[in-house]
Amino acid sequence: MLELLSPAGSPETVVAAVSSGADAIYMGFGGFNARRNAKNFTDEEFETAVRYCRARGCKVYLTLNTLVSDREIEEAVRLACFASAVGIDAIIVQDLGLARILRCVLPDLPLHASTQMSIHNIAGAEAAYELGISRVVLARELSIEQISDIAHRSPVQVEVFVHGALCFCHSGQCYMSALIGRRSGNRGYCAQPCRLQYSLGGRMDDYPLSLKDNCLVKYLDELERLGVASVKIEGRMKRPEYSAIVTGIYARAIREKKEPSEQEMQQLETAFSRQGFTDGYYTGNLGPEMFGIRTEPEKDVNKLYSAARREYANTEPRRVPIKFYSIIKAGEKSRFAVEDEDKNKIIRDGPVPQPAQNQALTEASVREQLYKTGGTPYLCTEVSSVIEPELFLPASALNEIRRSLLDSLTEERKKAPLRPVGKMPPAPRDIKTLGKPKRIFQVTSSEQLTKRLADCEPDYIYVPLEILVSNPTAVLPFAEKGAVPVAVLPRIITDKEKNEVWAMLERARKMGIEEALVGNIGHIKFAKLLGFDIRGDFGLNAFNSDSLQVLSAAGFISATASFELRMSQIRDMQKPLNVEVFAYGRLPVMVSEQCIIKNSAGNCACEANVNLSDRTGQSFPVMKEFGCRNVIYNTHKLFMADKMDDLENSGIWGYRLLFTNEGPEECVRVAEGFFGKTDYVPNGITRGLYYRGVE
Repeated sequence: MLELLSPAGSPETVVAAVSSGADAIYMGFGGFNARRNAKNFTDEEFETAVRYCRARGCKVYLTLNTLVSDREIEEAVRLACFASAVGIDAIIVQDLGLARILRCVLPDLPLHASTQMSIHNIAGAEAAYELGISRVVLARELSIEQISDIAHRSPVQVEVFVHGALCFCHSGQCYMSALIGRRSGNRGYCAQPCRLQYSLGGRMDDYPLSLKDNCLVKYLDELERLGVASVKIEGRMKRPEYSAIVTGIYARAIREKKEPSEQEMQQLETAFSRQGFTDGYYTGNLGPEMFGIRTEPEKDVNKLYSAARREYANTEPRRVPIKFYSIIKAGEKSRFAVEDEDKNKIIRDGPVPQPAQNQALTEASVREQLYKTGGTPYLCTEVSSVIEPELFLPASALNEIRRSLLDSLTEERKKAPLRPVGKMPPAPRDIKTLGKPKRIFQVTSSEQLTKRLADCEPDYIYVPLEILVSNPTAVLPFAEKGAVPVAVLPRIITDKEKNEVWAMLERARKMGIEEALVGNIGHIKFAKLLGFDIRGDFGLNAFNSDSLQVLSAAGFISATASFELRMSQIRDMQKPLNVEVFAYGRLPVMVSEQCIIKNSAGNCACEANVNLSDRTGQSFPVMKEFGCRNVIYNTHKLFMADKMDDLENSGIWGYRLLFTNEGPEECVRVAEGFFGKTDYVPNGITRGLYYRGVE
């Protein structure tokens, strides 16, 4: 049966979701979950909620799905150990380093890869398996064909988001909230900039980044047939009534294997929507019809919420199948037992039966009393009795025995499993970087690969893979000056696109390119199988020393420190492999399957880069990336030329100058300014997050 996973952002929402039919819930407590603005739970509330769910056969997954700094690792592990001790069933993680540690400390507790890990192909699922992860939550942008392919071949369980908010950007790859307001989506504090108004050259009346909520309730039977293990409802920030309404409708659809009624669809929309719903990613029908905004709630919402609240507050669904047993013999204490589907068994002695004066006990009369499990989480499916003739026990005694057995069974079910607790893995070993940091240039267009830029003598030149193979001579001036060319892999490579990328990598290898820049765990395999040395890009979100250790163990020869880190944090990290940082450029804030240009203009004009302007007049360049995806870049240019001492003292191996929409001449001027040949400083500069950090 397809597992239905529902959100629980508060103790009341736990009751709402479980009472409405959730097979599992996910909730967070402490400061390491992707909805840190939700009410979340105290330790005591969390334990109570877990025990409540265990008694009712509902699994509990703890969300520790944010990036964690070195100083926070110890507290994150404490929370995980506490949650394991009270009986959770799995932990949802994003951070590669935290996953490494939890696999050592809690070896028997399953780990699930959050959608924040950006897993979008079969190689990503395989990489997660190698990290000790037992389930992956796939990227929300995948179509039915892509989900099917992964689900059929994945070595781990597959989970799919089916209802709730859609981010414009691939999860785990959005840095917009962090860079413009220090509220990091990777740290659980997203300010939702995609829900704001923007202009594409016209009036400030458009919402080109605000997607409608996802709704796949019509496809649940299909998802189950595809091999999907679990479907997830989004909404830990929403009210308990919302969780109850949506969970109830999805639970009935799964149980009855039929699409919801027109009335139920209206209830879903009334509970929460953004001008309706979309299934565009699932069906492959991308476009402007996928977009919508939150308007005034419908007038019927309070009535709907009140009805939902009455339902879950006064309902104890009988969801745990049990069997009763009884032995009633003359002259002996009666014996009763109850057993659940998990083989928990409780045995009790009852009173000695008396000779029957009027109506003797029968199997039917005992069954009638023991079947009365209303008001409890239990559903009696069978009563097996051995009863000698002409004996009697009062109904009150049978009722008391039943209550006692079920109370004891509930306490037994609440008990957490005993799990071993291992030791923290050894701290990563720091390698010392000798000499000055390497100078790295990264370009986004072939026009930027000029001889004058090569004359600036970078140590490495990072070039998009498709540019390398389409214009192989463009990097020759750099190679002649001693620069090592590195192929930059696309950030998103679906299984449908992997053959094209593989062919380009083969061509690059034959050209003599030996290194590749990889920004996703699902892309490691593409490069390594062809013999490339691999370097880690920013999309891997290396936020702590242990994440660097994971990348080192995976065969990376260098990694890019997350640009959401402060410079002091980068300095203090243990570096088991070479580490580079960005020192210049418009940092990418979003990557999306959507085409902003086409959605706005109605036709494809990929080469015509546009600017997205916010309400304050800040302009964000939008550029095409592989697969006709859009990348939005920051309005300000990171500039650290006058902070070279800080860079060098942070123990980095190299620093990168990222050229995006600069013309060839400006690229040269920036490089010369960095290397002290001129005093050029571009307009609109920022220090990024290196000194102010993120929440």
